[in-house]
Parts: sequence; C-alpha cells; structure tokens
Amino acid sequence: MEAYTNFAEVYDTFMDNVPYDEWADYIERMLKEYQISDGLVLELGCGTGSMTELLSAKGYDMIGVDNSEDMLEIAMEKRLNSGHDILYLLQDMREFELYGTVRAVLSVCDSVNYVTDEEELQEVFRLVNNYLDPQGIFIFDFNTEYKYREVLGDGTFAEEREECSFIWDNYYDEEQGINEYELTLFVQSQEDPELYRKYQEAHYQKAYTLEKIKNLIERAGLRYLTAYDAYTRDVPMYDSERICVIAQEYGK
Repeated sequence: MEAYTNFAEVYDTFMDNVPYDEWADYIERMLKEYQISDGLVLELGCGTGSMTELLSAKGYDMIGVDNSEDMLEIAMEKRLNSGHDILYLLQDMREFELYGTVRAVLSVCDSVNYVTDEEELQEVFRLVNNYLDPQGIFIFDFNTEYKYREVLGDGTFAEEREECSFIWDNYYDEEQGINEYELTLFVQSQEDPELYRKYQEAHYQKAYTLEKIKNLIERAGLRYLTAYDAYTRDVPMYDSERICVIAQEYGK
C-alpha cells in the first residue's frame, strides 16, 4: 500500500482543520526576524501546495519539493488557478537537488517524521545546509514521541464526509519508535455519486526527541538556534505534540 496516491485526491478535505494561514503568518514573522522578507524559499514535503501558495502570496519565490506525483498534480492545479510563479519538483527530500542556493528552507506537517532512518534524516539536514545561502534559515516541525505514544497510540480514528470517509488504524511501536497508520478510504465516484470506491494506504513515521533532532542538525553542519511548542513562542514541554525547530546555515 503506497502512501499519498489515492489519499492525495481527498487530502485537502481531511486537512481543512490545519490552520495553514496562521502557520504561514508565523513562518513569515520568523523569516523576517532573520531579515528574510523575499527571495527564494524551498518547501520540503510541500504536498498539495497549501503552504507554498500562501508564502508565494506573501512575496517569496517558492520552490516546492515532494515525492508524490499525485500530490504535486493537485499543487500544480492550485498554481494554475492562483497564477503564482511556483516551481514544483518531483523529488525525494533525502536526495533533493537544486540549481542554486535559497534564502530559507521550510517543512511543515511533520514531513521530517516520514524519514524513518536517522542517517537519512541527517542527510536531509546536510542537503538543507548545502543549499542554504550563508546564514540562511531552516524552519520545520515534527511530531513528538508524546503524540505518538499518548495521543495516537494503538487507536482507531474515523471521519465521515458526504464525498469521502476514512478509517485510520494506528499502531505505535515504542521500542522501535515507529508509528504506522493504515488508512482505508471511501471516495465518492465523480461519475456515479451513489458509488464509493475503497482504497488503502500505509504510512510510517519515526518518533524523534528534540535532543536527537538537535544532534542530527549539528552533525549535518547546521547551527541549531531554538525550538518552540508548535507554532507559538512557548518552550517545548513534555506533553508537546508538535515542535517547531529553527536552524541556520553554518558554513559549507
């Protein structure tokens, strides 16, 4: 079961509770604190381009990288409708390539958790450092161990909409730090509204501690700057479910 294929079609529907506008405002404020108010910005794991579009509207020259062709197709439809000059690249963040450097890199919606091997995540961070301008900024978020263990755990979640529904079976292996969730989707047929097609996908994420993330950042050559509880200015706590990290280019 491959991730983000059929789910791409209904991804935005089920993500309508994500406050993308607030997150975009937060990222813009952070970037401006480091004197980045325009120029090239890369988003890793851009998905359907929701954040990419918002930051493009704020005046940044956006590049979006994702390894799901289905998700990028939707992102390019949004680009066609908005008229924004966004470059989308079908690439794996573990080995992405750019033609030059960028002023900032960002990654939201726990995309880094999908890199389940520590050495591979360190390589992602090394590539980020390589493609950042001198003193460039890297902003990303990640899901915490607490969220996987206490919030998701071995639970089942479901949501029903008129045009689509899903069942999410979650399994967390605390010893391995791997979170697996199996999605069963029921998507309404565009040809026959009475017909719903069933799809299944499996997703895997790795639980990282902030200390581990900091260690991987520094081993990759970046300078760790700070971390916040989700998209706030609060210090991360033991029960933080999402943490935002800010790092900086530190020489090549």
